[in-house]
Amino acid sequence: MSVAIEIGVKTTTASLPRKARRWGPVVSAIVIPVVLLCLFEAGLRFFGVGFSTDVTVPCTVQGHPAACYNLFFPAPFFPPGMIKSPQAYAIPAEKTPETVRIFVLGESAAMGDPDPGYAFSRYLEVMLRSRYPGMKFEVVNTGSVAINSHVLLPIAKGLAKQRPDLFIIYSGNNEVVGPYGPGTALTSSAMSLPVIRASIFARSTRIGQLLARVGEQKKEWGGMEMFLDKQVPASSPLMKYTYDNFEQNLRDTIAVARKSGARVIVSTVATNLKDCAPFASKHRQGLKPDEERAWTALMQEGTELEAGRSYAEALKRYFAAEKIDNQYAELEFRTAHCLWMLGDYTGARGPFQRARDLDTLRFRADTRINDINRGAVSSGAELVDAEDIFSRQSPGGIIGSDLVYEHVHMTPLGNYLLAKAIFLEVASKLPLQGGRALVDADVLSEQACERLLALTQHDRLRITSEMLQRLQRAPFTDQVNHSDQVLRLMLQAQTSDENPTKTDAEYQWAIAQNPNDRILRYNYGLFLFEHNREAAVAQLRLSRPWDGFPVFTPNGEAVQ
Repeated sequence: MSVAIEIGVKTTTASLPRKARRWGPVVSAIVIPVVLLCLFEAGLRFFGVGFSTDVTVPCTVQGHPAACYNLFFPAPFFPPGMIKSPQAYAIPAEKTPETVRIFVLGESAAMGDPDPGYAFSRYLEVMLRSRYPGMKFEVVNTGSVAINSHVLLPIAKGLAKQRPDLFIIYSGNNEVVGPYGPGTALTSSAMSLPVIRASIFARSTRIGQLLARVGEQKKEWGGMEMFLDKQVPASSPLMKYTYDNFEQNLRDTIAVARKSGARVIVSTVATNLKDCAPFASKHRQGLKPDEERAWTALMQEGTELEAGRSYAEALKRYFAAEKIDNQYAELEFRTAHCLWMLGDYTGARGPFQRARDLDTLRFRADTRINDINRGAVSSGAELVDAEDIFSRQSPGGIIGSDLVYEHVHMTPLGNYLLAKAIFLEVASKLPLQGGRALVDADVLSEQACERLLALTQHDRLRITSEMLQRLQRAPFTDQVNHSDQVLRLMLQAQTSDENPTKTDAEYQWAIAQNPNDRILRYNYGLFLFEHNREAAVAQLRLSRPWDGFPVFTPNGEAVQ
């Protein structure tokens, strides 16, 4: 027995040098570069090279400690010079027991574009404050232009440290065109989720930031025009990666939020179907030249008949063309429009949806994206179906410009309807008022909300003018119904009478109800700028989200 043991020990011991010799170079090739990179990263941090890309950084608000939005957070997702940020926000370090802290995650539609002062989160906040005066609600909107689920996940991870009570997720429009999407103009379009997350991590390091400065040319933000050559057909195999990545990111975001102890509400995304023609279309693959000629002839005949209001005859041509190529988004939109004009609203709904889903400039959440949002309930989230709510509130059951300005950005009524639905969901878990559950009649009216938010005729005209300017640029100018969209907004602008004295009184009343509302102060300052510069600067100064934050007048002057 002792001999066997001795032999075994000698054999094992003798084998160690051979293994060490075999694996030693491999280990050295991995460990030494990693150690050197870590030392280099530490050195860069020690000497102050680069910046933190955490979601928040310490700051003070009126002398009190807080966590404020880090202006450098988006750096891993945008080229230099193109960084997009949300409305700056600050989260108080102190959280009282009666405080309910709510974070909104999403893209520009969630942010409230074209004016975050009237986002659905703002309507939600005044609804909650009015119904529960004994509670304090901190509604922090982190929505931002051009981001997507790859950005939302690290935002959620950072905010999970801030003792949240509720996350509201309204996202899905930018999965193709946002960072790392197949149609992006912002980053590489890597489709493997592990590769994407590794890239985000690398770009977040000081070494990554240093390399970015050396290797990337500074670019300027060019709006939706930047994506004109980034068309992605619905049939592209890259779309599978897009859907899979969105679903996994959404699940992981929900898991992070739930682990923090917060509730999670996920909403589907409402998009304009009836009044937003596709931005671009492509023929199906494999279309033969003679088939394309036949299709083009039918399409031309149909458009001429449609222009002459012979909708039934136009439909015959469109249906015939669809048998040749059923992947062309504009054809689906024209078919839907003819059915709508003939009063067949049920029949029009499918083609309108297909027109959106086939649009090769994919700025709108499609059917599959919303199906993934609906499936979030399996991950522990609660659902608000904005798409269904908006459809039920729309003529013919098809969402149009009454609720969504152009393609995805909601009108005041749209923001109100979404806020109302979320409010009822939030209230379902809050203490009962009057011993009974809330019903629709208990919700603050749209007019009451907008009075508290100071949505004046001045602001309606200002927002309408902003939307008109946007529609004068591509890809809107390429839409087949572009003139109809412009005419609609021009008519709205003509019916908006502005009374400066009334506007001033409305702002003063709203501020008296909530003197600490910095967004009210900011918009009031913008309004006053043309009437009383000194008073305007005073209001802009009070609108700072945190001490030392730079605020500028409309002519670009810094407010001291």
